[in-house]
Amino acid sequence: MLAYTTGIILFALAILISVSLHEFGHMLTAKGFKMKVTRYFVGFGPTLWSFRRGETEYGVKGIPLGGFVKIVGMTPLEEEEEEVTEADKHRVFWRKPLWQRTIVLAAGSVTHFVLGFAVLWILVSFVGIANPERAEAYEASQETATVDVAECIPPDDATIDFTCSAADEPTPAREAGMQDGDRITAAAGQPVTDWDSLVAAVADLPPGEPIEVTVERDGTEHDLQVTPYAAEVEQTDGTTETVARLGVSVYLDPAIPATVTSGPIQGIGDTFSYTGDMFRETFVALADLPSKIPPLWDSIWGGERGDDTPVSVVGASRLGGEMVQYDQWAMFFMLLVVLNYFIGVFNLLPLLPMDGGHIAIAWYEKVRSWFAARRGKPDPGRVDYLKLMPLTYAVIIVLGGFMLLTITADIVNPITIFN
Repeated sequence: MLAYTTGIILFALAILISVSLHEFGHMLTAKGFKMKVTRYFVGFGPTLWSFRRGETEYGVKGIPLGGFVKIVGMTPLEEEEEEVTEADKHRVFWRKPLWQRTIVLAAGSVTHFVLGFAVLWILVSFVGIANPERAEAYEASQETATVDVAECIPPDDATIDFTCSAADEPTPAREAGMQDGDRITAAAGQPVTDWDSLVAAVADLPPGEPIEVTVERDGTEHDLQVTPYAAEVEQTDGTTETVARLGVSVYLDPAIPATVTSGPIQGIGDTFSYTGDMFRETFVALADLPSKIPPLWDSIWGGERGDDTPVSVVGASRLGGEMVQYDQWAMFFMLLVVLNYFIGVFNLLPLLPMDGGHIAIAWYEKVRSWFAARRGKPDPGRVDYLKLMPLTYAVIIVLGGFMLLTITADIVNPITIFN
């Protein structure tokens, strides 16, 4: 439990650091372009501690749920709230060239991308990531019902790190002479073509009664007498059901390593490749997001929580806790990589109050001014942010509702990796 709690805290802290670096990216580029930056804080709410260096106040606030940086003139309202001297008017955000404003606004997401890339490069180059060949081999074994044979019958409350002892009872498959790599082609008179059909053929059989199982080994079929044992399987509604089991799992060739490393040089190219894959998956996930809301809602009221449903910071932190609990540090940092890439892309969506919304408005103003000049008309000036406030509030309400929904689901019906 201590490791689990530590993992939750560490992951939540990593998210806080990531978001703080996001704001630091805005501040660093703004100062680099001589914009007026008045505040940089980690957290929200009451100020716990702060100091002033030059014109900028730095500090920590009481609610550790993010951070913010104050750049004068990002909107007309912000410019009015700050005291800007005549000498500083040229340093106001909106007076700077469009390319500089775009860089400052995109710097937060770029920081997430750089951070995610750096962590992923370390994993790919030195630590090791999941071997894609192993995943392909696992899928192939599922499609052909090729099995690994367990040494012993695990207890109902066995964890992922359970190991057999001499006192444990051998599995029926092991006793019957089944071997790792055997392909099951029939069970209890039912043809078996894949893993699902094997489960369907065996699960509802009465435990304790022998059945005939046909396996293919080195091109030859063998008929074995196997007596399934009774296993308690937890259902999605929290109840348990007794099912028959042979004592086999999907085959994984031991010659295929679970993880692979690329080395520092090749790791750069591989990291770019993995990053491209993750970006594609991120855009697919964003496109599928609306379709995930109904099952997410159902999971709160007792429905099955799909592994592909969205998670909040709470859910991600719980997953991080599980990974630390089971000493899966590579998975822990890979989850951070995925989260940073997702936040970076999401923040660039052309909607206020995200940075992408501010970028879209800045470019819209530029294009509108260009068309006005081409037609010999006066520059229409800046977009009236007050007119956009209803849309901004609508986005905030939708995002807030979605966040509340995911947090609730992560509390009452969380996703777990290790059962």
